[in-house]
Amino acid sequence: MSNALEVIELETKPQPEWAVIWMHGLGADGSDFVPVVPELGLADAPGVRFIFPHAETMPVTCNNGYVMRAWYDILELSAIGRRVDEAGIRKSREAIRALIAKENARGIPSERIFLAGFSQGGAMVYSVGLTHPDKLAGLIALSTYIPSASLIEAEATPANAATPLFAAHGAQDPIVPHALGEAARDKVQAGRAVSWHSYRMPHSVCLEEIEAIGQWLKQQMGV
Repeated sequence: MSNALEVIELETKPQPEWAVIWMHGLGADGSDFVPVVPELGLADAPGVRFIFPHAETMPVTCNNGYVMRAWYDILELSAIGRRVDEAGIRKSREAIRALIAKENARGIPSERIFLAGFSQGGAMVYSVGLTHPDKLAGLIALSTYIPSASLIEAEATPANAATPLFAAHGAQDPIVPHALGEAARDKVQAGRAVSWHSYRMPHSVCLEEIEAIGQWLKQQMGV
């Protein structure tokens, strides 16, 4: 996997002061969450650059080897967890870190960069955000789980030990069980402000959730 991921970019105002790097779920692509931006209600907030990267394609073992966009291979699924390719997580982590560095070079410091993601993209939020060497503005983890607790335990950084977290999950999620979302929240909540939301929905997002994310983003930006 190359470090130069293809991306879609959208700016809410010229010369944005903040950035959100938003990772899609397994089998989707960066366009998946572009329509969410107008629904966040950020008209009265500082300018934000949204970056929606496309994961590269790879065979995914749990989907019979079907080639799709994925941040890492999932080797096995169960109701209580996932067996994953940790090397793949590390490769995608480096690619996402390169996007953070690009924003730094464009004048947005890490402490003004949020990481967001849905499902497998949210798993990357935990994997990147909790191990990033520089403080980030906040983490948004939607309908997701921690893919490798050992990686995070070994490489967690003090810089993001207290980074605020917005976490949400569908109570009727048949793909990533609600209990996995709760377990991820419980594992990382010590010492950080966690905004937890549960919605009556399957493996998806809803308007109420998007509006809550917008309010949370504005709160972190001091609006």
